Amino acid sequence: MESLDDAVLATLAKGHTRAGFLEALALTRAAGLPLAPTFIPFNPWTTLAGYRAFLQEIAELGLIDSVAPIQLAIRLLIPEGSLLLELPEIRRRVGAFDARSLAYPWQSGDPALDRLQSTIQTLIQSEERRHARRVDIFRKIWSAAQTSEFPDIPLAARATIPYLTEPWYC
Repeated sequence: MESLDDAVLATLAKGHTRAGFLEALALTRAAGLPLAPTFIPFNPWTTLAGYRAFLQEIAELGLIDSVAPIQLAIRLLIPEGSLLLELPEIRRRVGAFDARSLAYPWQSGDPALDRLQSTIQTLIQSEERRHARRVDIFRKIWSAAQTSEFPDIPLAARATIPYLTEPWYC
């Protein structure tokens, strides 16, 4: 899905929308099929308020156990030849091409957001080594990202949501 923000999806020219995702989610649930969406929550257009809203929506949609924790920390890669490099706002934010990572490093407009992404990625790696439950990892990510209390949201039974055990897959 990449994002739940239609403006980001349009900029990335994904060809789908938040409404389409919600429809797909409803259809898969009606058919009794679990959905394991993937996201790129940290991109040049992400704001702290937007990331917090993203987490809130994941919770409200009942997707906490369906989303691999790493999907809550992924940072957009801008490879050589990317059409995003044609956007002035992107050219202002990227550094020199990094041949080792095969991508252009970029900085958010908010350094605190870049630190948050790094913190969340480290937190996920640590918690997955401990074999923490997804909901427990989500709670820690929630806590790192906001000041509000974790909402009282009903969670799906773990056995109903199959997933791969490798934390690094996308």
